Amino acid sequence: MPTQNKRIKVKKLPIRLGQFLKLADLVQDGFEAKMRIQNGEIMVNSATETRRGKQLQHLDEITVDGGTWIVDIEM
Repeated sequence: MPTQNKRIKVKKLPIRLGQFLKLADLVQDGFEAKMRIQNGEIMVNSATETRRGKQLQHLDEITVDGGTWIVDIEM
């Protein structure tokens, strides 16, 4: 059974990758976000991302631990 993508609504774009991971409850704090990103555990649009400050835009896909989360603007 395929995993379903989860949409995370954000109020303002762009949002930095580290902030997004905290908002989506994928990490507990900024230090964990930094370590997971630096260790190559996070993918953005199917490419490994090692920059915590990567600017995410509407409909970017973030893959963590086999799950995918989509950046969605809150209307």
